[in-house]
Amino acid sequence: MSRMGKVPLVPPDGVTVKVDDKGHLTIKGPKGELSLDFSLLIKVRQEDGKFWIDRLRESRKAKAQQGLVHRLFSNMITGVTKGFRKELEIVGVGYRAAVEGKELVLSLGYTNPVHYAIADDVKVSVDKQIIAVEGIDKQRVGQVAAEIRKWRKPDNYKGKGIRYVGERVKIKPGKAAVGSGF
Repeated sequence: MSRMGKVPLVPPDGVTVKVDDKGHLTIKGPKGELSLDFSLLIKVRQEDGKFWIDRLRESRKAKAQQGLVHRLFSNMITGVTKGFRKELEIVGVGYRAAVEGKELVLSLGYTNPVHYAIADDVKVSVDKQIIAVEGIDKQRVGQVAAEIRKWRKPDNYKGKGIRYVGERVKIKPGKAAVGSGF
């Protein structure tokens, strides 16, 4: 049995979980509702308010699915209760971001500003040089943050660009530093 399969999931008060036999899971909480379709190699059973993720076969795929469904279930519970947040930092002279309606407008040194349409399932806010992406779906929050970062990845020579808060960018020495060694 996988290590994750031994650990039961206990949803907090205010969270309702609905599981059917066809591999569909729905979780409702104070922040919203999430659903998941999982493999039929996995069975979710409930005992005394605890949920156990069991596999129906002993195959390699079933073992992998057991850990995956356990982690997705856990992330869904966290999402509908607390939510998820990713923060991006803009580094560079003249680089700016602003939210205008349902659009994030980025000035990143290009000729024209970049307009990024914000989806309904995430919330994007800007405070000075920090862009915060919030939502209940962990995968969706990470995807939106990665799409915003993609517009100007951190430069290895000057360090300019959009990076995650706390991300370390290794700065390379330029041509001048290489030639001055003689």
